[in-house]
Amino acid sequence: MAEHRSMQRGALLDAARSLLSEGGTEALTFPALAERTGLARSSVYEYFRSRAAVVEELCEVDFPVWAAEVSAAMEAADSPEKQVEAYVRRQLALVGDRRHRAVVAISASELDAGAREKIRAAHGGLVAMIVEALGALGHQEPRLAAMLLQGIVDAAVRRIELGVAEEPGAITEAAVAMALRGVRG
Repeated sequence: MAEHRSMQRGALLDAARSLLSEGGTEALTFPALAERTGLARSSVYEYFRSRAAVVEELCEVDFPVWAAEVSAAMEAADSPEKQVEAYVRRQLALVGDRRHRAVVAISASELDAGAREKIRAAHGGLVAMIVEALGALGHQEPRLAAMLLQGIVDAAVRRIELGVAEEPGAITEAAVAMALRGVRG
């Protein structure tokens, strides 16, 4: 029984990812989750008390996976500058990933304080990864530099998400160039 429940919970989270990546948080409704999973709407409420609860669980499951991928890319880099480049490139490479799109939709949305706090903590973990590399590059205020660097990444993510005029590759290269020029100060 427990195994069946965890499978259904997994199916609900997967449906939530799809809905978020297709239509943002407005698309994430319990009727839509029920329809996607073939569960009764009342069953959805057995797993999650609210949309915010779905979002919180997605954050807990998906953010660490995403952060681990960024961390692994940084660890493979052999200098602080290469770490900065890996930090930017890996995040932008994940934009096409459904989990990432869900994370972006979540980050952009109106959520309750609990969900927002979890997102902030996860983002803080991401930013913390780069603080050390920026310190090694001789930044006087590596934490501030890290926040600004993440701002470049977030802007590039939004630009790619919009599917605007530029190719994702061109946006990535521009973000990397800007980041590297910026961190060299």
